[in-house]
Amino acid sequence: MKTITKLQSGVLALSLSLLATSVLAAVSPEEAAKLGTTLTPLGAEKAGNADGSIPEWTGGLKPGAAPVDANGFLGNPFESDKPLFVITKANVDQYKDKLTPGQQALFQRYPDTYKIPVYQTRRTAAAPQTVYDAIKKSAVTTEAVNDGNGLKNFEQSHNYAFPIPKSGVEVVWNHETRYRGSNYTQLSVQATPQANGTYTIVEFKQDVAFPQLMSDVSPEKGANFLFYVKQEIVAPARLAGNVTLVHETIDQVKEPRLAWAYNAGQRRVRRAPQVAYDGPGTAADGMRTADNSDMYNGAPDRYNWKLIGKKEMYIPYNNYKLWSPKVKYADILKPGHINQDLTRYELHRVWEVEGTVKPGERHIYAKRHMYFDEDTWQLVEVDHYDGRGQLWRVGEGHQVLDYQQGAGTYAAQTLYDLIAGRYAVIGLTNEVKRASSFGQKFTMNDFTPAALRNAGIR
Repeated sequence: MKTITKLQSGVLALSLSLLATSVLAAVSPEEAAKLGTTLTPLGAEKAGNADGSIPEWTGGLKPGAAPVDANGFLGNPFESDKPLFVITKANVDQYKDKLTPGQQALFQRYPDTYKIPVYQTRRTAAAPQTVYDAIKKSAVTTEAVNDGNGLKNFEQSHNYAFPIPKSGVEVVWNHETRYRGSNYTQLSVQATPQANGTYTIVEFKQDVAFPQLMSDVSPEKGANFLFYVKQEIVAPARLAGNVTLVHETIDQVKEPRLAWAYNAGQRRVRRAPQVAYDGPGTAADGMRTADNSDMYNGAPDRYNWKLIGKKEMYIPYNNYKLWSPKVKYADILKPGHINQDLTRYELHRVWEVEGTVKPGERHIYAKRHMYFDEDTWQLVEVDHYDGRGQLWRVGEGHQVLDYQQGAGTYAAQTLYDLIAGRYAVIGLTNEVKRASSFGQKFTMNDFTPAALRNAGIR
């Protein structure tokens, strides 16, 4: 038998180590070099499509793209744009190859009122140069672990864990790890209109902090955390003072999401494991789940994620008109669905991912069919199916780019219940005094159970 010398053993071990590294790394350095060349810095196809209806990406919107008012509300860079055409029940069959089953179902459910105004496609996605630089590092270092349910070698400041994804769960991770700007405080509202259009406004104040931007959180302490959120209900009076605190972990199988709730009536802080998966959404009248926030959030472990591929679709985009402080909530909230005359859709390429509940797991949504904008990685359309395979709820994320921060966000997130004829809308900011205040100097003292109690005391 041939013996292996100590030197040969060392060389073999090194070779195997290098091989393992190349296999486990997200992409090769050669692939990562495409970022910023043939691909945008965030990983989208830089070129337009064959007929030019989707243009080439040329850098997106920059700070100052439109006037910003005294309260920090961003102006509409495309104020003068008019729809190229409007999709209605009468002509929907002409365009159904570029619409989701959920969008088509909304035309069936509301044939007289639901419409999709389609505008010129404008590829506005942009982020700071520091984010672009960091993404190239993330592309070659970040690995999916625990069957895709966690991340290894991922630095939170790098964002977009897999800018060149190879699987469905990697696309989901890009949405969850996308750049959101600096620490901020946001005021927003939620409504769940009845079938006849009547509604009650629920006002929220939300503080969001990122471990890499907090002076008292070391890299070791914050290694498995994406962000910290403290959400307080401000109105109506019957709910005011209830506060929820979430420490969002990266690998939630290894270390589940940490959540607490303060009940103003009981004046007690309790652990809140229901703030996850299909637990009820806060003050949402049963119209959404906890993981419907941000279109989808939380651990991906209850689903098998299938990457179907890319396609061109009409999706909500550049919804600055819907986001405007000139628009009132009464203008937006209508029976059955929001006022579609205020919305804007454009033709864009999306990543299509299907999530199916794993055998032995449970969730009220047995299947989620998801569509992610290739330029921003934001989730913009979701079809939710029940256990019988019936299309149940249709989610739409009316995205905008906060061009001052270089971060994507939503003017509104809607979730339509096709069976009940009702919907939930979250994230409206039109009538608040100031939607978001970035650059907050938060510390961990702001995100403890004690801070939760203090926030709720009135």
